[in-house]
Parts: sequence; C-alpha cells; structure tokens
Amino acid sequence: MKASLKACDVVIFGGGGDLAMRKLLPALYHLDMDGLLAPTTRIIGASRREVSTAEYQTKIRAALDEFVPSSVGDEKTWPRFKERLSYVSVDAQEASDFSRLNDHQVGGDNRDVVFYLATSPDLFGSICSSLAAHGLNAERMRVVLEKPLGRDLASSRAINDEVMKNFNEQQAFRIDHYLGKETVQNLLAIRFGNTLFEPLWDSAHIDNVQITVSETVGVEGRWGYYDNARGYA
Repeated sequence: MKASLKACDVVIFGGGGDLAMRKLLPALYHLDMDGLLAPTTRIIGASRREVSTAEYQTKIRAALDEFVPSSVGDEKTWPRFKERLSYVSVDAQEASDFSRLNDHQVGGDNRDVVFYLATSPDLFGSICSSLAAHGLNAERMRVVLEKPLGRDLASSRAINDEVMKNFNEQQAFRIDHYLGKETVQNLLAIRFGNTLFEPLWDSAHIDNVQITVSETVGVEGRWGYYDNARGYA
C-alpha cells in the first residue's frame, strides 16, 4: 500500500443502481486490487431502499461475480473490499434523511469525501441542497455529477445553478463516461495525429458528429429514464 494515499469516504447516491453495480463498484474494486485505496477508505452506498449493510455487500459481490469474474477470483482483495462497504438508506427527496449520513460519520475526523451522484439529474440540485443543509459541503468535500446534465440548455443551467449555490466550482466534477470510449478516443487520435484531417475537422467543415454504440444491455428496469431522456443534452 502506498504511504501517500489519504483515507476518504466515497458516498454513492444511487448505490444500488445499474451504474453503480456495472461500473462504479467494479472500478473501485480494481483500485483496491491495485493498492490504490488507503486502508481506511470507506465506500458507502446510499439510496431510498431499506436494506442492511450485509445485504448490500451480498448484492455487490454478486455484481462483481457477473461483471468482473476474473478479478473477483483474487480472494485477497474481496475480504478487504467488503470491509469498506456499508449502506445508508437516504431518500434523495427527503432532506431529513440526510442526517443519517452524519450519524454514519461521513467526513468524520476531517476526512475528504466524494459524493457520486449516480441518480436522475432531476435530483442533483435537491441532493446538493440537502448535503449543504447538513454541513456536508466543506471544502474537502466533492460532488461528481454523472451525465446527462439536463434535457436542454435551460434545464442544464437550472441544475448547475442549484449545485453552485451549495458547492463551488472547484468542488464539482461533471463527467460523461462515454467520452472515454474507444470510439471517441480514436476520433481524437485520427484528427490530431493526421495532417490530412486536422485542418478540415473543425466547425467550419463539419455540421455534426453522430456516434452509434450498439450494446447488448436492454432497457431492463430503466423505463423511467428512457421515457424522459429524449432531448437530453
């Protein structure tokens, strides 16, 4: 374990959802496997469902078995990772529920905190407001906003304004994991690594770029998201 690593709390809102199970928790597991998490770093799932920490740990183990089976075969990592995991029931639309994060000692002992909002963008503003109301917006605390950030420019600005009322710009990280896909990375390499394309690939010559990513994952239980996703920026 690297001596320079600093312990922190990682709180995942939507901690039982598809994004958390398929992407976030496997990624954190790999960081642990590579020795990139401090020994006392905690990972806290938060959502409105009432489940125990033991049940949450069991669900995560099943997800890791499904999505990163070769990695979970490393039984040295799983016991350590399991001890990091805990769960808090928090309804993002009930401000009073956020006191449970204080009861859970989130950010205690001046620990850094990352709040990862793997939820509907409609909840970003209310979550940030409730965190601030419970003193969970100190400079050492960060919020990560998962795409999409609104349906259009107006809704995006409204969400961003609400977040900025409670966290400053240095504390907010807006990400789109699709920008890391190989297709997008290859486009960047082709443009800037090729003297033929680089002068032509700009707004004066290209009206729009459309990328279709075929996936094997269906809609499953995410009807609500897709019913309202048309027109998202």
